[in-house]
Amino acid sequence: MEIKPGTKFKSVDEYFSAFPASTRKILQQVRDTIKKAAPSAEEVISYNMPAFKLNSVLVYFAGYTNHIGFYPTASGIEAFKKEFSTYKWSKGAVQFPVDEPLPLQLITKIVEFRIAETSKPKIKKK
Repeated sequence: MEIKPGTKFKSVDEYFSAFPASTRKILQQVRDTIKKAAPSAEEVISYNMPAFKLNSVLVYFAGYTNHIGFYPTASGIEAFKKEFSTYKWSKGAVQFPVDEPLPLQLITKIVEFRIAETSKPKIKKK
């Protein structure tokens, strides 16, 4: 499944509608897991993909033909990289294959980590 170049999504529901039902179901699982872990977070479209904000963006996620991309920022990847050993990952993203069960507990832990991280007061540089 490829999103047509130039497509600009206005809502997460509109984004989901661009995918086949099987992918929408998986995307909805990710969405529900994030909402449960961060009930006060605002759901937005950022970089033309679903994201959740609380103080700043906690995580982004996106659908692809063979995987769900999960983008918890570089710090979220660094903190959990040992738990990504069975997944393809990079310094800012992890890929969860669509033909395997989602690691919902791991997603919850990452979102909780990002909430704690973004809730810390920023130290101003002098």
